[in-house]
Amino acid sequence: MGKVRRGYPSDVSDEEWEFVVPYLLLCREDSAQREHDLREVFNGIRYVARSGCSWRLLPHDLPPWAAVYQQMRRWIEAGCFEALVADVQSVVRLWAGPTAICLDSRTLQSTPESGARAGYDGAKRRKGSKVHIAVDTLGHLLALTVTPADQGDREQVAALAAEVQQVTGNTVELAFVDQGYTGPNAAEAAAEHGIRLEVVKHPMAKRGFVLLPRRWVVERSFAWAARLRRLARDYERLPNTLKGLHYIAFAILMTAKLVNLAAQSS
Repeated sequence: MGKVRRGYPSDVSDEEWEFVVPYLLLCREDSAQREHDLREVFNGIRYVARSGCSWRLLPHDLPPWAAVYQQMRRWIEAGCFEALVADVQSVVRLWAGPTAICLDSRTLQSTPESGARAGYDGAKRRKGSKVHIAVDTLGHLLALTVTPADQGDREQVAALAAEVQQVTGNTVELAFVDQGYTGPNAAEAAAEHGIRLEVVKHPMAKRGFVLLPRRWVVERSFAWAARLRRLARDYERLPNTLKGLHYIAFAILMTAKLVNLAAQSS
């Protein structure tokens, strides 16, 4: 008897796959050189992202780990997941470009695989990589960069602003940031791309947890991504792979949200 596929909670649904598959077709789905089912390869990537397991621990009823990893690298290099995230974000917003965004970063602890490119974040007292993101006011990913943890937030404003305006068609006018983005250099870098930075400060007198206006949105986006265990630390040898896995994470999360919205409206 042939091997029976048992299925996993991380498997893509029929509705999600129908939306996702056009972005993943670098060649025809029935091409002669294709050895493994494309949907099963994508399920393998989702399994690693959600479970956080090593590639070599991928279950045997999924395609071989080497084939899954190689195909993921091809999709990342081709920008498939960036395009998917951008389109889902536009559909969820009913094709209306955002006028305000939130910028922030988080530091991921390094591992032996990523230690060679890691930096030390003195504020967090942690060695690792820093992930800088820009999200809209709904928390959907717009732009992302990866640097060593010793790189400051201000230095990434220009790259994030440029990518945001490219994705949104120059509709963004305002960016909410924390006090790590204060100073003229960051403001001037954003202004060159038509964006004004607004620093949301902590109240002078506070007790316990304080929900800061607008700032909580980007923190929630980090929390969404952190639910995928592969992103709990920096396990990747290449920064581009870490960046790609973040786009995969948001593609998974945002596609599921889009399917749910479509089901509610039908």
